[in-house]
Amino acid sequence: MGLGVSGPQVSEGWYGVKFDKPLVRTREYVEIVRSALRRERVSYQGRHFTLPLPEGPGKPLKLTVHPVREEIPVYLASIGPKNLELTGEIADGWLAIFYSPEHGRESLARIAAGRAKVGKSLEGFDVVPTVPLVVQDDWEAAADTVRPYAALYVGGMGSREQNFYNNLACRMGFEAEAARVQDLYLARDYAGAAAAVPVGFVDQTSLLGPKERIAERMQALAESGVTTLTVSPILQDLERSLAALRVAAEALDLAGVGS
Repeated sequence: MGLGVSGPQVSEGWYGVKFDKPLVRTREYVEIVRSALRRERVSYQGRHFTLPLPEGPGKPLKLTVHPVREEIPVYLASIGPKNLELTGEIADGWLAIFYSPEHGRESLARIAAGRAKVGKSLEGFDVVPTVPLVVQDDWEAAADTVRPYAALYVGGMGSREQNFYNNLACRMGFEAEAARVQDLYLARDYAGAAAAVPVGFVDQTSLLGPKERIAERMQALAESGVTTLTVSPILQDLERSLAALRVAAEALDLAGVGS
């Protein structure tokens, strides 16, 4: 089960939930979900959630269905350092975005710190980045296909004051470029924002080029600590997406890191 706290604009604009103390809210939410999945009668009192509500007709309830598995793994989509540490502490896996083998160890160190709080190591913890995939001979041309997607997140997925993806790009060493992308995107120059995304950022966080190059990047991902890889063909119709996934499967065999 994948969960994530999102950001202020989505949380407050779409769900009507104040983006206040997101780490506490995530912890409480996961505790409630795990209790429900254990088919317990859920009774909870926290900073953000109270079940059942007091002074009303509500009463503790439990699931009427019986999960096939007694323990359902919970994965968190997290980006910031404190959220990564929380992920290590309370989750079974990490759903990563814009994961770079060159910088992944910093994130995994945060997760390891969270694991250590509860007496656990990274052994058995699932590291699952979603990686854009574009198969073609010219990897730099392939990067152009990913640029609009990256620009949306780095430039526009959040406000100028709080954009977790922009902050991530800055931590990866692309501070000036991330600021430029954000300026252009918020000015509604979407094409300019896409063009301003540095090829290095796209290359580090994507699988680009022919099969052999993709295999090399898969090796780098595995060596950096990735345990499960999700590949996402970018801006392609169904037939070409399936063809790209077949190449990715062949690249995985070539890389020798699959199971």
